[in-house]
Amino acid sequence: MTGDNRNHILKEPERIKSAVALHQSAAPVRYCGRDFTMEEMKIISEIVRTKGLCRTAISVKICERFEWRKADGKLKDMSCRVALLRMERDGWFSLPPSLNRNGNGDGKPYKHSNMLNDNQPLLNLSAGEIGDISLDIVKTPVESRIWNEMIHRWHYLGYKRLVGAQLRYQINSRYGVLGALGFGASAWNVQAREDFIGWSRQIREQNLNLIVNNCRFLILPWIKSRNLASRVLGLVAKKLPNDWEDRYKYRPVMLETFVEKKRFRGTCYKAANWIYLGETKGRGKLGDYSKLYENVKLIMVYPLCREFRSVLQQSQ
Repeated sequence: MTGDNRNHILKEPERIKSAVALHQSAAPVRYCGRDFTMEEMKIISEIVRTKGLCRTAISVKICERFEWRKADGKLKDMSCRVALLRMERDGWFSLPPSLNRNGNGDGKPYKHSNMLNDNQPLLNLSAGEIGDISLDIVKTPVESRIWNEMIHRWHYLGYKRLVGAQLRYQINSRYGVLGALGFGASAWNVQAREDFIGWSRQIREQNLNLIVNNCRFLILPWIKSRNLASRVLGLVAKKLPNDWEDRYKYRPVMLETFVEKKRFRGTCYKAANWIYLGETKGRGKLGDYSKLYENVKLIMVYPLCREFRSVLQQSQ
């Protein structure tokens, strides 16, 4: 929310009261895949108003209060921070000022490195001629800055901090860095996917974490290599389940991705045996009806095991 808009909003007590009055007869409100009752929203508002708490401390306190945790038992504090920003946008309360310079919790998205510049020589080889390819998990701050820079400068969606469970890979070879991959939380509700799996809404809410979304895939613009992208997708389908289980203590059973129809045809995914399920309705990852038909994407999935349906349909 901009500074100009803040001058016209209600003061804190009246603003909270107005938001509660607006929603008091409604069903629980949903943020970041979780339903919050009106009583919980009141508790959250009280925590936000506690003096001396920064945004990080607020999100931790809320997660502890409501036992909002990931499958590995760790707090979902980053998801909570995103939810708090959306709650503030919807008028529930005003958060304390951000300690980050850009005010959105992302921090500085990238730092230019000497290794990445626009004057790289063209690499025009087939995937076979390139030879061995490694998918290396981004772990160190330096690796993270390089990944962020690649996505910021050369991916059409740009850099945006991944929230919740995630894995980032750097694609490497004897010729150096070839590109980057990013995986994170799956979309909340995709009708074609739900029909393909055959699960109920209740089971979907329990098992949605078993689907991982390929949210970023970049081959650097000076790499011209036939079949490289599909080869990378084949490698990551074998590697990611083990890496995800090592980090989060549970094993995903399906990958998904959404290919922007205006820009791409999903050729590399099809070549890597991903399954085309149909098209989105353009509402965005969280089902925002205000964006209807704005950005239609191709829905594609890749089962990671034969029994993926029975695992996803199983009640926990």
